[in-house]
Amino acid sequence: MLQAKWILPIVGAAVLLLVGILWLPEILSPNSKGPPAPASPGPIVPSVFTMGETLFNAHCTRCHGTSAAGTNEGPSLLWKIYAPNHHSDASFYLAVQQGVRAHHWRFGNMLPIPAVTQDEVTQIIAYVRWLQEQAGVRWRARREDGAATSG
Repeated sequence: MLQAKWILPIVGAAVLLLVGILWLPEILSPNSKGPPAPASPGPIVPSVFTMGETLFNAHCTRCHGTSAAGTNEGPSLLWKIYAPNHHSDASFYLAVQQGVRAHHWRFGNMLPIPAVTQDEVTQIIAYVRWLQEQAGVRWRARREDGAATSG
């Protein structure tokens, strides 16, 4: 008989596996609609995000495309999988600092970008999050009282 201390980790792992099985095929399916195409021309970038846009264009567009729409070299950051509840800001900092091994894309590994400072990454993230919001990428957050909110 399973000891009580093993039940929660086993159930948790099973739930995570089930979520992955149900969610990832929708995202990775060649029949899925994919990320939304950016509007042409895109919305005017608010001045608070223009430095992030400039930095993104200098360091990220080669792979992630104009307005983060993706290329043959790298994924669009407008997919819902890149929303903060799945890829937090910390994951973007780590990706720039350490690179990322390919795990849910077909583009190969992302190499670290040592020329980009942490402050610059902060500005890039703010710009990407704004782009995601414009593209309708939403996530659910929890208020202090535990109620779900749209964010």
